[in-house]
Amino acid sequence: FCTPCLQECLKPKKPLCGVCRSTLSPGSRALDLEKQIETTETTCNGCNKKMYLSKMRSHAASCSKYQNYIMEGVKAVTKEPLHNTRNFPNRFTFPCPYCSEKNFDQEGLVEHCKTLHSMDAKQVVCPICASMPWGDPNYRSANFMEHLQRRHRFSYDTFVDYDADEDDMMAQVLMRSLRDK
Repeated sequence: FCTPCLQECLKPKKPLCGVCRSTLSPGSRALDLEKQIETTETTCNGCNKKMYLSKMRSHAASCSKYQNYIMEGVKAVTKEPLHNTRNFPNRFTFPCPYCSEKNFDQEGLVEHCKTLHSMDAKQVVCPICASMPWGDPNYRSANFMEHLQRRHRFSYDTFVDYDADEDDMMAQVLMRSLRDK
């Protein structure tokens, strides 16, 4: 977790678990988890030395073979990207077209707009549609809230192959429909 998110969870008014958001009791410790960490054995990926999980962090900080192992992994991942990512539009996070608040996923944008902008009649461009290959970044929806509720009930990523040609997709759909009979 990043520091601002942890700070939010640990505010004096409401200390919450960073994962499940349940209320934390001040000073309570997860003794069962501590015991499991103390008794679970693991092997260092660098030097193959066996140790308990509770000792792994301090060992990893001083094990040069482990550090080399990590650096090899970093080099392998950062060598050369497969695609030039600058040519791909961001289809994962969107700004609110009303208030320009940023970094909503699709579901978050729908919820944000339903909560804060349900009565706003201003015609706006749908940032989700504008990011799609078929999207028009200049098209302003006459009723954006209805558009969101009809068109964005699900994520396109589940159903769309952005790299496929439209004719190919239509042929695949027809083939599948014939097989399903």
